[in-house]
Amino acid sequence: MLNNLYSKSFSFLNDKDILLFKQKYFNSIFVIKYGGSVMRDNHLKLKLIEDLALLYSLGIKLILVHGGGPFINDWLLKFNIEPKFQDGIRITDYKTMEIVEMVLSGQINKQLVSLLCNKNILAVGLSGKDSNLIKASPKFNSSNNFVGNVDFVDNKILNLLLSNNYVPVVASVATGLNNQTYNINADTVAGAIAKSVKAEKLILLTDTPGIMSDVSDSSTLFKTLTISQVGKLKKNNIISGGMLPKVDCCIDALLNNIRSTHIIDGRIEHSLLYEILTFHRLGSMIVLN
Repeated sequence: MLNNLYSKSFSFLNDKDILLFKQKYFNSIFVIKYGGSVMRDNHLKLKLIEDLALLYSLGIKLILVHGGGPFINDWLLKFNIEPKFQDGIRITDYKTMEIVEMVLSGQINKQLVSLLCNKNILAVGLSGKDSNLIKASPKFNSSNNFVGNVDFVDNKILNLLLSNNYVPVVASVATGLNNQTYNINADTVAGAIAKSVKAEKLILLTDTPGIMSDVSDSSTLFKTLTISQVGKLKKNNIISGGMLPKVDCCIDALLNNIRSTHIIDGRIEHSLLYEILTFHRLGSMIVLN
């Protein structure tokens, strides 16, 4: 099952596991969110592309949603604009919004598409603007902070691409009323898209091991959690800060019939495949019950 192209890179996999996986998930839709500081590591980026190429070859229908915060910060500083955040959310004024769109839709999106195409994956770059994929509204009551919520996902373009074996690569910007562009959290976009296309799995690649009872100790990682268990962890402030929006979008997805959601460490080579193709899962899986 593993051809020569993959056998060296994926020596931790075996044909039996891959065959079972293919039988179970062939033609299933996986929505994968890629973001955070891990995006800076070009070696890990290439390993992720290899993982996606293997899943694609096994008949999995993939949608890749990406952010790009570290690169946005770099470009803001080049234009002498200090990045500003409130409660972990980027304050996105008019000038910042222009740079956000330039970096996400122009730089990062096209780089990912190019890398995927280089692995013979039929990838197409999109943002929420294309084909009216995402309609947004302001998250805050402010005339100069263009952070958005997802109001609606029109999945026609996604279904058209998936049905013809293309991989949509989606940048997390979209338009709202009066043609205003909004910057939307990539986790939120991934969750909304997963619900809309009735994905089998929603997978968030992050720069943390997953959900832990002690954020300074990776040995306290929760491998599997139910929604009710997550609720208790939130109530006790074990889940807090930047993990909250990730967990919330996972719960929302599960309540809308996505089978499983995963928060995994993108800093580890092939963590995506370890999580879904082996019994040595590296992240946190949240399920309905």
